[in-house]
Amino acid sequence: MTVHELTRAEARRIAVRAQLLDADRPDDLDDVVRGLTALVHDPASAVAPAADLVVWSRLGPEYDPSELATALAEQRLVELRGVIRPIEDVALYRAEMAAWDRPEPGEPAWRERQRAWVHDNEGFRLDLLERLRADGPLRSRDLPDTSVRPWRSSGWTNSRNVRQLLAFLVQRGEVALHGRENGDPLWDLAERVYPDDVVPAAQALCRRDERRLRSLGLVRPAALESPGEPAGEPAVVDGVRGAWRVDPAQLGRPFAGRTALLSPFDRLVYDRKRMADLFEFDYQLEMFKPVGQRRWGYFALPVLHGDRLVGKVDATADRRAGALRVDAVHEDVPFTLATAAAVDHEIDDLARWLRLVPVRRDRR
Repeated sequence: MTVHELTRAEARRIAVRAQLLDADRPDDLDDVVRGLTALVHDPASAVAPAADLVVWSRLGPEYDPSELATALAEQRLVELRGVIRPIEDVALYRAEMAAWDRPEPGEPAWRERQRAWVHDNEGFRLDLLERLRADGPLRSRDLPDTSVRPWRSSGWTNSRNVRQLLAFLVQRGEVALHGRENGDPLWDLAERVYPDDVVPAAQALCRRDERRLRSLGLVRPAALESPGEPAGEPAVVDGVRGAWRVDPAQLGRPFAGRTALLSPFDRLVYDRKRMADLFEFDYQLEMFKPVGQRRWGYFALPVLHGDRLVGKVDATADRRAGALRVDAVHEDVPFTLATAAAVDHEIDDLARWLRLVPVRRDRR
C-alpha cells in the first residue's frame, strides 16, 4: 500500500478540517458531536464549560448552551467515560462492558483488584441497583453505602465507596449517567438509559477506530485500538519522526481556514504531543500551577489562525461584573494586522455569546 507523504502544512490542514475548524462550519450541535465523536466534560468554567466552549468554537455565537442540556435530557447525547457522545455510539462499548468481569492475559494487577473489591461487596452492589430500580435516577449521596470492605486508595477516592462502586458499575454496563441536576450527576440503571443495541467487540473496536480517525484526520497507529488492520492509510509527515495513519477521505481536499479561540480541552490540542509534532506549538493548561509559574494565564485559550496555532488569549469570565476580562494576548509569532483584527473579532464574539462586555486589560 502506498505511504502518503505529507508536508506539515498538509497534515495540519487535515487535522483542522477533520475537527470542523475550517471555514466550512457545521450546521448544528448534533453535527458537531457526531463529527467530533466526543465532547470532553470538565467542570472547569473559567470562561465557559468545556463542552460548550468546544461547540461555540465550531458554531459561533448562534449556539445556545441550552441545546446541549436539551440533547442530554432527551438522551440524543449521553455522558460515558467522562465525555459526551452520540447515544448510538454506546453500542460500540457495550460488549466491552459485558466483558469487564473476565480477566485478560497480561492485564495490570489493579484490574483484578477492582474486580475483587466489587465481588467482595456483592451485597452492596445489589443494594445500590435495587435502590436505583425503585427510585432512580438519584444522586450519589442519595444512595446507601452498605459496603463490607471499604475502597482503599492513596488518592481522593479513599473510602468513597458509593462513588467508586458507581464508577465500576458504569464500566460493567449496569449503571449509566442519566443527566445532571444543578451540576450533580444523576445515576440510573443502564437499561433505562442505553439502547439495546450491542456491536460485537472486534467489530466495535474497528468502528471506534474509524470514527476516531475520521474525527482527527491523522493519528499515530498507537492511538488506534483494533488489533487487526489499522484504520486509514499509512502516512509520513515531513520533519516529524514516525508513522501516521491518515483518513483517505481527507486527502487532496481544498482548505479554507478561519480564526478560532479554542478550549484547553479541545481535541485539536488535547493530545499535546500530537499538537507539538504537527503545529510546533508550546502550550500547557496552567490552572493548577502557582500564579508566579504561569506563562500564559489560568485558562489561556489557544488561538487557531488558518492552519497554525499562533498564540494564546488569557481570558476570564467575571460574571458578577458582567465582563469578559482579557488580561493578555500572547503572540507566539508576531500577528499581522489581519491576524490581530481576526483575534479581536473572536474575542468580541466570545463576549457576545457569553453576554458579557469585553474588558481589554491587555491594552493598558
